[in-house]
Amino acid sequence: MPVDDLIYLDYAASAPVDPQVRNRMLESLSGPAGWANPASVHAYGARARLAIGAAAAQVAALVHASPEEVIWTSGATEANNLGIMGAARFYARRGRHVVTVRTEHKSVLESFVQLAQLGFEVTYIEPDPSGVVSPDAVAAVLRPDTVLVAVMHANNETGVVQDIAAIGARCREYGILLHVDAAQSLGKLPLDMRTQCIDMLAVTAHKLCGPTGIGALILNHDTVRRIEPLLFGGGQQRGLRPGTLPAHQIVGMGEACAIASAVMPEEVVRLAAFRDRLWAAVCDLPGVLLNGAAAARVCSILNFSVQGVDGESLRYALRDIALSGGSACNSASAEPSYVLRSLGRSPLEADASLRLSVGRFTTGNEIERACRRLVTAVQQLQKLSPVPPE
Repeated sequence: MPVDDLIYLDYAASAPVDPQVRNRMLESLSGPAGWANPASVHAYGARARLAIGAAAAQVAALVHASPEEVIWTSGATEANNLGIMGAARFYARRGRHVVTVRTEHKSVLESFVQLAQLGFEVTYIEPDPSGVVSPDAVAAVLRPDTVLVAVMHANNETGVVQDIAAIGARCREYGILLHVDAAQSLGKLPLDMRTQCIDMLAVTAHKLCGPTGIGALILNHDTVRRIEPLLFGGGQQRGLRPGTLPAHQIVGMGEACAIASAVMPEEVVRLAAFRDRLWAAVCDLPGVLLNGAAAARVCSILNFSVQGVDGESLRYALRDIALSGGSACNSASAEPSYVLRSLGRSPLEADASLRLSVGRFTTGNEIERACRRLVTAVQQLQKLSPVPPE
């Protein structure tokens, strides 16, 4: 099927690069600011450093941080690994108890698996049936030897939003670090490192119409001055993440953040309307279940399960829509979504789930076409199913 005939509704996996970002990157690559080694002491390196510093200011402005707090990484996965592993190891002398949530991104959960192998004790919080983790639930598991809590801002599968400010306040009360994965919320929800009591924030560019392969871990210098590095080498970025910085990608991420900051008020309203229109098209069909129904959800993500149909057949029937059955990071696994299973969905319901995610270049025409295709596919498959929806 030609790509031009597809409807792209998989922005939660990766967003198309904004033309302004692409042009800014090409402009950067046309001069030394985009290709020179920023660690070099000569004038070419100085230009690259200036470009990187300007991009750091753009990223920091979107989350109310300072440019000096931005540590560049290859994306949110590396940022999650660096923040969680680095902070836990550095503060291990204070305690070896760490806390996270069952519905976190794999890069968070696998980091905690690694910590367990290093002798840390991990507590996993179960969310309520809507996917919400209450501040009280977090506070209930904190101990004198707890050094780190990791809670995602907006879930990458369901879009469910956690009250990071309230959770952060509880952690701050006990002097415990809070790490937040904001890959899905950056540019879509307000983020403020100080008022939300966030100590470490993981972000990425490619969910924000920026380039792939670049992200950042932002450290709140009021509470976190040092963590243990995962990589070792040239000592760049104060030794926290060594390696030659890709100036052109960093410039692209900075531009993506600047654009997102400018358009966010109107964009959030537009995307929420698209999300709600998609749900309105299918919500009255029998056996269609909204995942995260009772919770606040990010404007860009809709996730629902369809009873009485086979998941693979459902996705095949909708092959002209670029969508997901869950997180793109879990697509290699044949197992039903662990996020939806944590919310109480059966294996069959979790397998027959769809994640639709909208973004900057989604059009109203595409949404209407997608609505028609969704209704047709669900109705046809349910007619063929030997198991009627409940």
